[in-house]
Amino acid sequence: MDWLTHIVFWHWWILAGMLLILELTSPVFFFLWLAFSAAAVGFLLLVFPDIPVEAQLVLFGLLSVVAVLAWRKYREVHPPSSDQPLLNQRGQQYTGRVFTLDHPIENGVGKVEVDDSTWRVKGPDLPAGTRVRVCGVDGVVFIVESAEPS
Repeated sequence: MDWLTHIVFWHWWILAGMLLILELTSPVFFFLWLAFSAAAVGFLLLVFPDIPVEAQLVLFGLLSVVAVLAWRKYREVHPPSSDQPLLNQRGQQYTGRVFTLDHPIENGVGKVEVDDSTWRVKGPDLPAGTRVRVCGVDGVVFIVESAEPS
């Protein structure tokens, strides 16, 4: 472990590069902040070459935690916006649409054909052929109400 006492700034920059490669090959957005922290420790070691190894490791740990927490706080305050906010919420995309019941709603449960799939529905008892409006989604079950005038 003698090599540990001879860490110089470019060792930290190599670690930063490896963490960036890991960031690019992994599905999580996490290693970028560790790479920034390693690069910062390398820069500090370039400016102040007599920083002990223990202090370098502590500094890397602290900078990593601060960077990750700062990013999480930023994402809370500035959530991502999308032109398709319901893209991964398939059921929510049908809210407000009107469909015709394929099977009657009996005891609060029925079925409706939507495009190429069949969805379970919950709502008031209605006969097959009744037009219903989706007013909500509970998991993979549509909550419906009658769309026909009373």
